[in-house]
Amino acid sequence: MIELLKQLCILDGTSGDEGAVREFVISQIKDHCEYKIDNLGNIIAFKKGKKEPSKKVLIDAHLDEVGLIITHIEESGFLRFKTVGGIDTAALMFRRVLVNGKTLGVIGGKPVHLCEGDERKKLPDADNLYIDIGVSSADEAKALVSVGDCAVMCSDFISCGDKVLTKALDDRVGCLVLIDLLKQDAEYDFYASFSTQEEVGLRGAKVAAFAVEPDAAIVIDGTTAADVAGVAAAKQVCRQGEGAVVSFMDGATSYDREYYNAALNSGIKAQSKCAVAGGNNAGVIHLSRGGVRTVALSVPCRYIHTANSVCDMRDVIAVRDLSKHMIEQIASGKL
Repeated sequence: MIELLKQLCILDGTSGDEGAVREFVISQIKDHCEYKIDNLGNIIAFKKGKKEPSKKVLIDAHLDEVGLIITHIEESGFLRFKTVGGIDTAALMFRRVLVNGKTLGVIGGKPVHLCEGDERKKLPDADNLYIDIGVSSADEAKALVSVGDCAVMCSDFISCGDKVLTKALDDRVGCLVLIDLLKQDAEYDFYASFSTQEEVGLRGAKVAAFAVEPDAAIVIDGTTAADVAGVAAAKQVCRQGEGAVVSFMDGATSYDREYYNAALNSGIKAQSKCAVAGGNNAGVIHLSRGGVRTVALSVPCRYIHTANSVCDMRDVIAVRDLSKHMIEQIASGKL
């Protein structure tokens, strides 16, 4: 699974520009299921199982990652940008970036030794940063880059034992789980959506859920693991190596209590997400049409939404196994 995760994570897919990731996913699933692409670029797949389900189940993961979009090219050749999705300024400062898949640059700002007073004590606003692509004029820049081009933070892919460090684990870990499930034999029919634009407002999943009309949904995502130095145990949210993370509530969804309890008591390694914060595609899926019973299963990721996020492959496998278990329990009518 690590090699497939590497192939997924090294691809660039800022929200609204997920084409490269979409094409790779299709190359992996096309011989194992039926699929179609909708008008927002979602992949909606149907996996034929050995039995017809008593409930229609949708399992979802999102294709997109956080990134940047170029908004202005200055006469000096510097590029101004806006963030696409939630990125802390600390994760951007002096970071190498790749614009439009081919042009390297570095995010610059006012040097600290030129800052005065309170400027030295706080991070600059993202609006005061720029991308330096090594040119000296707007004309040189425009030969390489256009307004509206997307950029991602450059990253390596490093594995050490069970740990993986790379960009875009949110949510390529979810895409990995869905691909793996679609490649396996299924006990019951189910639908899978690889959705777009999650990081900018849960947009693709809203459309996918409306089209599929599921009775139940399982949302797979990466979530913040704060099990790091200096964070009190009560605020660590979840811990790596402790299995799948099951949410009871977040900023967008209050989850189905029966599904939540069933996931935690499945016998597969799992933990509660001990925070009510953030949100994921469940926020729109559970409100689709007449309502959809929903559970969220997440992979704990340290340093999420940076170029150097970290996950534990044992947790990824736990999410995969628990997802399969929940599909079968729901589709069979046991839940």
